[in-house]
Amino acid sequence: MSIDHTERGFEENIEHDLIQSGYIQRTLTDGSLEELKKYAIDTEVFFQFLEATQSKQLERLKKAYKEGYREKIIKRLSKELHNRGMIDCLRHGIKDYGVRLMLAFNKPVSTMNRTLWEQYEQNIFTVSRQVYYSHSNNNSIDILLSLNGLPLVVMELKNHLTGQTVDDAKKQFMNDRDPREPLFQFKKRALVYFAVDTDDVYMTTRLNKGKTFFLPFNQGVNGGSGNPIVYNDYKTSYLWKEVLQPDSLLDIVFRFMYLESEDIKDSNGDVIDKKETLMFPRYHQLDAVRQIEYDVKQEGPGKSYLAQHSAGSGKTNSISWLSHRLAKLHDEHNEAMFDSVIVVTDRRVLDKQLQDAIYQLEHKAGFVEKIEKNSEQLAEAVKNKAKIIVTTLQKFPFILDQVSEIANGKYAIVIDEAHSSQGGKSARAMTSLLSNKTLEDAMEEEQLTEEELQDGEDRILEEISKSGHQSNISFFAFTATPKQKTLEKFGTYDQEGIPKPFHQYTMRQAIEEGFILDVLKNYTTYKTFFKLAKQIDDDPEVGSSKASKSIARFVSLHPHNIAQKTEIMVEHFRQVTQHKIGGRAKAMVVTGSRLHAVRYKHAFDKYIKEKGYTDLQSVVAFSGTVEDRGVDYTEAGINGFSEGELPDKFNSDDYQVLLVAEKYQTGFDEPLLHTMYVDKKLDGIKAVQTLSRLNRTCKGKNDTFVLDFANEAEDIQKAFEPYYEATQLEDTTDPNILYDIQTELDAFQVYVESEIEEVVNIEYSGKQRNAKVQEKLNSYLDKAVSRFKDDLNEEQQDDFKAACSKYIRTYSFVLQIGPFADLELHKLYVFLNYLFKKLPKKASDGIDLADDVALAYYRNEKVFEGSIALGTDDEDHKLSPTEFGAGSSQEEETERLSSIIERLNERFGTEFTETDKLSYEQIKEDIISNDDLTQKARVNTKDNFKFSYEEAFLDVVIDRMSQNEKFFMKMLEDQDFKKTVMNVMFDEVYQEMTTR
Repeated sequence: MSIDHTERGFEENIEHDLIQSGYIQRTLTDGSLEELKKYAIDTEVFFQFLEATQSKQLERLKKAYKEGYREKIIKRLSKELHNRGMIDCLRHGIKDYGVRLMLAFNKPVSTMNRTLWEQYEQNIFTVSRQVYYSHSNNNSIDILLSLNGLPLVVMELKNHLTGQTVDDAKKQFMNDRDPREPLFQFKKRALVYFAVDTDDVYMTTRLNKGKTFFLPFNQGVNGGSGNPIVYNDYKTSYLWKEVLQPDSLLDIVFRFMYLESEDIKDSNGDVIDKKETLMFPRYHQLDAVRQIEYDVKQEGPGKSYLAQHSAGSGKTNSISWLSHRLAKLHDEHNEAMFDSVIVVTDRRVLDKQLQDAIYQLEHKAGFVEKIEKNSEQLAEAVKNKAKIIVTTLQKFPFILDQVSEIANGKYAIVIDEAHSSQGGKSARAMTSLLSNKTLEDAMEEEQLTEEELQDGEDRILEEISKSGHQSNISFFAFTATPKQKTLEKFGTYDQEGIPKPFHQYTMRQAIEEGFILDVLKNYTTYKTFFKLAKQIDDDPEVGSSKASKSIARFVSLHPHNIAQKTEIMVEHFRQVTQHKIGGRAKAMVVTGSRLHAVRYKHAFDKYIKEKGYTDLQSVVAFSGTVEDRGVDYTEAGINGFSEGELPDKFNSDDYQVLLVAEKYQTGFDEPLLHTMYVDKKLDGIKAVQTLSRLNRTCKGKNDTFVLDFANEAEDIQKAFEPYYEATQLEDTTDPNILYDIQTELDAFQVYVESEIEEVVNIEYSGKQRNAKVQEKLNSYLDKAVSRFKDDLNEEQQDDFKAACSKYIRTYSFVLQIGPFADLELHKLYVFLNYLFKKLPKKASDGIDLADDVALAYYRNEKVFEGSIALGTDDEDHKLSPTEFGAGSSQEEETERLSSIIERLNERFGTEFTETDKLSYEQIKEDIISNDDLTQKARVNTKDNFKFSYEEAFLDVVIDRMSQNEKFFMKMLEDQDFKKTVMNVMFDEVYQEMTTR
């Protein structure tokens, strides 16, 4: 006798397991089948449920409706299901003739109310096979799962052993199941449709013929997609043995599913339609929320949890579901485990979505309190024990102060991915130490500021460290790209003492399952080759690193550099990107600084106008005011609309390219974003967060593209590797390094023990706010400052400050990651915190060499094109443990300007031909010496002068033919080359003629 390898055998096994878990086998025949076809309700089971749980209410309706009561109740139920939807009716029941009928009873959160438990136990779960659902055809569905006669789950099964797969099941739903049939009408009857074979599961909540969108519902295996092998069972058995178990399904219906509504807007921002989506948790969301909830129930408050969920994995929903469940969680004594759940986020979408989702789950307003005003409003919400409080990153320090003051309170703090789409704006607002920082218009100063302005993740960790571990607070952090410090603070430590995420949904799995796109699949890098010439007779000695940065800035901001790259980007966009996503694809240009963004905006507008392109418009995003050549620019001033309008404007068909300076590099979710042009050095986590802006999926978007002028393919690969699968550390931070730094600091003899003791006594005297205390504090610190100035030379001062900064930062972090008690070290930490602020600061030696060097040669050349592969070898890509660098640098060496230029030319230059040479002086001097042309420049606008300039430019080129034939012949034969040189020179010529 051969093995049963048919689909029917697969079906029987699933039915058997479901019956074992509490389902009742239900075969629909004759009358019950007819009513199912008519109403898509198993009426016999429905009235059986009503008789068992609500006999008095049913009796009242019998008296009102007489002999036709059954049909009238079913018609009323059908109408309510049509108007309100299955989810709302199941949760809140229906009213009929003044009588409320409950359609199902959820499992109570506590055992205190015996009546609720008895009602919950009367729920009837049924499983039916081969259900013929229609009067218009003879099709049947493989399995139907119902609750009290109401259809919830439809399953189509396929068995690999018959030659069919889950793809055939999906096609069956799309081609053979008419969404107009009562059973399949969106949100009114069946809630979820599973396509299942022996290896994979896919699901959807809406049948829409060929447009039906299925999501994978797999567990994942070894960091990727699919399902693990199960001993003596199917790989997909978790679906019916775990997810569809009666209590689990009831939990999903009552506490996970909700209807999400999204406005569809036209190009003017007007709402023209609404898109509704019935949200059913993806497997990793369901698993993460339930695992965290279970662990909290076992361990109680005071523990930290890290969920590393890839971008595009639905973190907003995961946070909403977890927050609601934590707010309702009770311990074994039926007491609430948390007084309040505080959600920390800077995303407005989370505010709205969380409120909408929880309103549907609770069916009452006020369960979620959004802090929109000030800290007093937050304090009041905490004091009144509001169930869920949604607040911003800026208020995080105040949150910890509030919950620390309330000794009896227990709090869950849920941290949304801690970086703002506003480009560090919120992080800056959190700390007065950084609030007086100004962003200079130089790229190197901009990058330095970015390093100093810690992002939200860093700020949160710093604030937590000040409070230390508190047993009444649990932290729940969600991020796609955890830093080393995040892992050490929020991670779960394994047996070897290495912290790991409590739950993972990896970038690899998300890509393989199609939730997000692989942004490294189509990656092109360009290298800019240039050669510099010294413009001055002197050869001054200058600081090497500062001079190199200044020269690099000169090249990056040079009009020719920006013009050349602008042409490459615009033409690539028009030839390739513009035709993607049904002609709606958009691009982002990542620039090196706010000044770069402004100049690129002008270059884009100029090039687009010169070419006469009418199908392309750019928009720019940067913070604050940028001064360039005596003119102040703001984002709103350049764009012509407010900053808050930018996301909607960019989403419309009016704008195609977004030029950014730090802003919108993180936390910005625009699915139409297809291409990224990168002209900024990206390192580590910043590279992952920035490039991940492209990975969102939408209809018609099948790929992405990156053109990178600033980074090597190998560096980008190195940045992504730690986050491709579960992020791990090589080792943890060693607290003992504090003793090494202490020894180093003591040796400088800047402070004495008695001064440390006096400062510590003041700190813990309880009189810190007394003005007189400041006098004492300063007197003790001044002694140390005096020794620092008098006894240490400049090099020793730098070394002391570096060690001091390293000690403060290291001690703060060590406190975050675990118990570490050493009174002597803590006293030193308190003292140094004050002393460091009083130590004299060195003025930074800014260098501007723009007038001392000239761009002699220039060319962009493609050096890499293809896919950057991840996870292709056995090498571990782990993050190094946290280390804190020195707070100040050593005095840098100086060298001659000529040698710096020579070194840069060796690094960035190449074999140039004569046609690459930009010989400004030959042409420019001839034009400037033309008196007639100079007079025209002085009496005409810049635009009017351009006509005379272009005519004179051509004359000079012809006159110079004999001196450099190759260069000038190319000028005459290659119109683009001529135009480029002519445009680069125009501003300089006009300015010199009109100002001398």
